[in-house]
Amino acid sequence: MDKKRIGFVSTRLAGTDGVSLETQKWARVFEADGHECFYMAGELDTPEDRSRLVPNCHFRNKRIWDIYLGCFDRDTRAPETSSAVEGVKHELKKELSAFVAQYDLDLLIPENAMAIPFNIPLALALTEFIMETGIPVIAHHHDFFWERKRFLRNACWDYLSVAFPPNLSMMQHAVLNSSQRHQISLRRGVSATIIPNVMDFHTPPPEPDGYADDLREQLGIAPEEKLILQPTRIVQRKGIEHAIELLHRLKEPVALVISHASGDEGHEYYHRVREYSKLMGVKTIYCSDNVAENRGLLEDGRKIYTLADLYHQADLVTYPSVFGGFGNAFLEALYYRKPIVVNDYSVYSVDIKPRGFQTVELSGYVTEGAVMHAREVLHDPRISSHMVEHNHALATRFFSYDVLRQNLRALMASFFGA
Repeated sequence: MDKKRIGFVSTRLAGTDGVSLETQKWARVFEADGHECFYMAGELDTPEDRSRLVPNCHFRNKRIWDIYLGCFDRDTRAPETSSAVEGVKHELKKELSAFVAQYDLDLLIPENAMAIPFNIPLALALTEFIMETGIPVIAHHHDFFWERKRFLRNACWDYLSVAFPPNLSMMQHAVLNSSQRHQISLRRGVSATIIPNVMDFHTPPPEPDGYADDLREQLGIAPEEKLILQPTRIVQRKGIEHAIELLHRLKEPVALVISHASGDEGHEYYHRVREYSKLMGVKTIYCSDNVAENRGLLEDGRKIYTLADLYHQADLVTYPSVFGGFGNAFLEALYYRKPIVVNDYSVYSVDIKPRGFQTVELSGYVTEGAVMHAREVLHDPRISSHMVEHNHALATRFFSYDVLRQNLRALMASFFGA
């Protein structure tokens, strides 16, 4: 195949959120095949000479946020909101046209921009631009609006029906799991390719270099305490109260370390987690200020660690989600060869568990069997070692860059031939 110039479009392509991380992985695989990748979003940490920063793309931009507030948790929409949507849509269409022209793009990849309605004008602009130009598109969907309760009461069903996602002949759709493939077919009448989240399992993570040797001390974890890592944001669908109950029932010295803050989904659940951990007597450390994509120092001189540093130091990873598109944290635990506690949420049950992974499994609640299993994993190196090596081998077969490469080549061939 001739080498192509590929443009990623999203609200934000920066930091360690799932959309940004998976975009980076797709770009690495495309570039390994000789293609060139370019980026347009409202926040970027991509190479400057291949990036177009467009403030109106960001969901936290005031104009976009005002539109969001005018469309959700209500039954009618003010005329001013409709006018604002039209105005920003036309501005973003011009930006898309300029982006394609600036980098002479052959293919666009909207990253979740046509699935989750944080930025309605961006999805509408993409839909019209694609229809008017016929440019090939792979729409990469991470989570759909119908999967989130917060979007179901709204005054914008007209926009959602048109652009989240659209049914266009020049567009291929990629989803994360079987349920999404079924739902997009049922709701939109389009077929989709399942492309799960992946990790580069053929390339091991860098060995610890000593930088994080003081991490436990810096976070206030005593030498006798086990570090239990919850590597997610503090949002309700992550089911963090299950991890807290599990650790309470272990009845031994542990510290639950939560790596990320609540983010853009409010702080009520954060307060719930704090209250519940105190009620259950579980030492819980909220270290989002100390964790970033790159190492460094805070203003008060404390160290900033990476998520990799936390994984290297962890004795056990908890991922008790009640809902998830796929589960980057699950794959990361396997990549860093750490034993993991998993709730049997729907996607795990259908798309991951049948592969044969070994986990400390919860079935919607904490059982005494799960507590005993977690205790065995924490205290018997033979059990833990067998679990993590078995899981790493399976993940290499089913969730590696090789799997992603095969899928992307097939999607590209549908547009450009083999």
